[in-house]
Amino acid sequence: MIIVTGALGQLGGDVCRILKEKKIPHKGIDKNDVDITSEKEVISFFEKIDFDVLIHCAAYTAVDKAEEEKELCYAINAKGTENLARVCKEKNSAVIYISTDYVFSGEGEMPFEADDEKSPLSVYGKSKYEGEKAVMSLCEKYFIVRTSWVFGEQDRNFIATMLRLSETREEINVVCDQVGSPTYSSDLADLITQMAQTEKYGIYHGTNEGFCSWYELAKKVFEYKNIPMKVNPVTSEEYITPAKRPKNSRMSKSSLLKAGFSLLPHWEDAVERYLDKK
Repeated sequence: MIIVTGALGQLGGDVCRILKEKKIPHKGIDKNDVDITSEKEVISFFEKIDFDVLIHCAAYTAVDKAEEEKELCYAINAKGTENLARVCKEKNSAVIYISTDYVFSGEGEMPFEADDEKSPLSVYGKSKYEGEKAVMSLCEKYFIVRTSWVFGEQDRNFIATMLRLSETREEINVVCDQVGSPTYSSDLADLITQMAQTEKYGIYHGTNEGFCSWYELAKKVFEYKNIPMKVNPVTSEEYITPAKRPKNSRMSKSSLLKAGFSLLPHWEDAVERYLDKK
C-alpha cells in the first residue's frame, strides 16, 4: 500500500494516475484529508492506516510569496515533512520526499552532485532543505528526489504561462542566465513509482535530460507551436523577483545511474509531448 500526499497537485496527481494504471494499491490524500502541519492530526489520521511507502508530494511551492509567508512555508515544507517522517519511522515505512534544486547555491556551471554542499538562497529553498534534514534524521528507509522546473497537465507552470501570454502579447522578456532542466511531471512520476517498488534508498536527482535557460525554453515553446512571439533575453539583475533564483540549477544524475534507474527523456522531447496536448 502506497500513500501519496498532495494527490490533487501536479506531481501527486500524476503519481496517483500511474499507480492506478499499474494496479498498485494506493491512497491519495490532500490538505482536505489531513493538515500535515498538525502533529496531532497526522498521528490521528495515520493511526489506523497501514502502508509500505509514503510518497510526499505535498509542498508549499509559491517561491516568491514564501518570502512574505515564511512561517506558513516552513510549517508545510519543514514541520509537515517532519510530522510525516515520524509516522513513517514508527510504522517502519519508506518515505519518498520530493525536494528541489533550490537547496543548492546556484553558483558555477557544473551539475550539482547529490551530496554537494547545500546553500539555499530563498525561504522556499531553506524550508525544503529543512524537510530533507528531517527525513534523513528520522528515517532509515528514505528516498530524497530533487527535481526542477516542473511542468504538467494542471497548467500551473512556466510553459502554460508563456502560452497564455502569447494570446495578448507579441513581445516578451525572459531570463537568459538561469540554466536548468525542465521536467515533465508525468516522466518524474514514472521514476518515483519505480523507486517506490525498490529498496534502493538514497538521494537522487530526477529531471529530464539536458539543460537550457528559461529564454531557450520559451523560444522552444513558441517555435514548436508556430507562435510569432519576439522573445527578448534579459539577465536576472534586469528581472528582479522577491526570491533570489539560482543561476545554476544543473543537477547530476550519477546516483540515479549508479542505482540502475533509467534516465528520463530529453527535456525537448518532454516539452513536445506536453505541447502536443495543447
